Order: sequence, then structure tokens, then C-alpha cells
Amino acid sequence: MRTGTLSGIARHGATQDNEENALIRQVATATLLAALFAGAPVQAEEEVGRWKGFKSGFTDDFRVKGPWILDWRINTDVPQDMSIEISLIDTISGFRDGIVLKSKYRGNGVKLFNQDGRFHFRVDSAFTNWDLKVKQLTPEEAELYTPRREEE
Repeated sequence: MRTGTLSGIARHGATQDNEENALIRQVATATLLAALFAGAPVQAEEEVGRWKGFKSGFTDDFRVKGPWILDWRINTDVPQDMSIEISLIDTISGFRDGIVLKSKYRGNGVKLFNQDGRFHFRVDSAFTNWDLKVKQLTPEEAELYTPRREEE
């Protein structure tokens, strides 16, 4: 597992939103564990890498096989000025595979990927504290993730 920061120190603030999100995550984790133990035995998700920061830059490279997830959290002390865009970059070709997150609001979430490869993230950040985790999943774990409905 890799951990690191791009620049500076990641700030951690305890807010009511974060406490509510932590409770939601605990309930979701308990539900996930119950579902996993009810079926055939599978491995638990494995953290491949974690990066924190508040400035723009690139994360370290990481290698994954689909399925895998990006677990992200963003926060700020200056909500009116914050913005962030995170792109997935194929390390071998150097090409951008796409924008995985673009926001001007505090939040957190999970994005499921099914591709294999060696990647890194490009983070374009303004007044935003960010925390990114990449986790390798089994196919059984990936089936438990329900995508959020996209608005049309």
C-alpha cells in the first residue's frame, strides 16, 4: 500500500456533515460485511494506494486489475472559492482516460472502475483539501456497489 501527500499537509476538520457521513459509511460497511458473510467466502477489498493534499499535482503510479474503486473525499475552509478536477491518466500511454471527479462543493463518494492497467491521477485543485484511496475489489464485492443514478 502506498500513502503520500503531494504538497503540504492535508487538513482534517470535524464537521457535522463528516460525522453524518461517517455514520452512513459505518452502516454501509456493516451491511456489506453481512452480505459478504452470507454468500460464498471472498477476499476483503485491498487498499492499493492513498494520497492526500490541497494543491494541484500528480499522484504516484498504481497498478490495478478491474474491478477497483476510487474512494474520494473533498473539503475546504473557503467554500465559495473551492474547485477540484481529478483525471485518470494511463501511465504507459500518458493519455487521459477521463475526468473522474469535477466539483465546486464539499463531498465524498466512490467510483467503480472495471479496467486493468497502470495509472495515476492528475489533481487540479483550488482551495480544496482532498483525500483519495484506490481499493482493489473482487468481482463479488463489485456486484454489491450500486451506481448512483445520473441526472439527464
